[in-house]
Parts: sequence; C-alpha cells; structure tokens
Amino acid sequence: MHFTLIASLIIIGLLAGMLSGFLGVGGGVIMIPLMLILLGMNQHEAQGTSLAVLAVPVTFIAAYTYHVSGSPINWRYAGLIAVFFVVGGLIGSKFAVSVPQNILKKIFAFVLLVVAVKMFFSK
Repeated sequence: MHFTLIASLIIIGLLAGMLSGFLGVGGGVIMIPLMLILLGMNQHEAQGTSLAVLAVPVTFIAAYTYHVSGSPINWRYAGLIAVFFVVGGLIGSKFAVSVPQNILKKIFAFVLLVVAVKMFFSK
C-alpha cells in the first residue's frame, strides 16, 4: 500500500474512533464523508466499508470506558437496541444497494443536514 493511502486510512480510523468516543456519533457519519473525500470511494463503497469496520465491536471499548468511569449505561436497553439495529441494518442495506449511488449520496447528505440543523437549533 502507498504511504498516502495508509496515512488516509489511519486518519479516518483515528477521527472516527475519537469522535465516536467523544460525541457518541456513529462512525459512519465521520468515516463515509472522509472515505469519499480522501479515498475517492463512491457512496456504495464507502457505506459498505463503514459497515465492515463497524462489524467488529470497536465501540465496546469506548462504552466500557464510560461504564468504568461511573457514567450510567443501560446495558439492557443497549442489548435490545442492538438486536433491532441488526434487523434494521439488514433491511436498510437491502434497500441501499438497489438505489443509484448519486441518489444515495444525496439522501445521505440530506439526513446529515437535517440532523445538524435540528441539533444546532435545539436547546
């Protein structure tokens, strides 16, 4: 692998991990735009790669850090959400792979924009 590619992959992983642990944001919110910009991936490739990264329980360490620091985590809620996250992921991925990448990219951007505006103007 070329040094620039390796550096880009390291930057994407570090930023996604740090922001996920710091803000609790999904890694895909960070990884997908960075893979599009830094790696020149198309939307389908970036989303699939992001899902592959998250297939490993990478956020467990961050959640455990919160737990041992005394921050309350409702593990039962997390478990139930996780089960349905898997079901939702299956349904969403079946739909996403059938959508043209230019449309998918616009949907992704729109969702990010709506969430950003809502968060910015909420109390």
